[in-house]
Amino acid sequence: MSASLVRATVRAVSKRKILPTRAALTLTPAAVNQIRMLLQDKPEYIGLKVGVRTRGCNGLTYTLDYTKEKHQADEEVLQDGVRVFIEKKAQLTLLGTEMDFVDSKLSTEFVFNNPNIKGTCGCGESFSI
Repeated sequence: MSASLVRATVRAVSKRKILPTRAALTLTPAAVNQIRMLLQDKPEYIGLKVGVRTRGCNGLTYTLDYTKEKHQADEEVLQDGVRVFIEKKAQLTLLGTEMDFVDSKLSTEFVFNNPNIKGTCGCGESFSI
């Protein structure tokens, strides 16, 4: 039996307020409603998967797709009964991001309000961190 190199002490802490963890991605009510509507006629899918890929003038762009299963490395966001899965490659780029759904005269799309983005291209499709 070898001697321990590191010593650790455990202390019980009472009356300490536990802070909630920050979600990797939050959904607006409009995004929740749109995801729910997209999935209502597709019972084989369990949610949407958000990813990133290299594309555009600024480097990265978001991808959205239906998913039938949760992969081991995916982070799951469950909000108001809607499930969104974040691919491993996209997890750090989405921390603190709000996913919204905007329906205007010119476009109908999901919009990611990401505080981590350092720059975007003119069309708004690609970004850099």
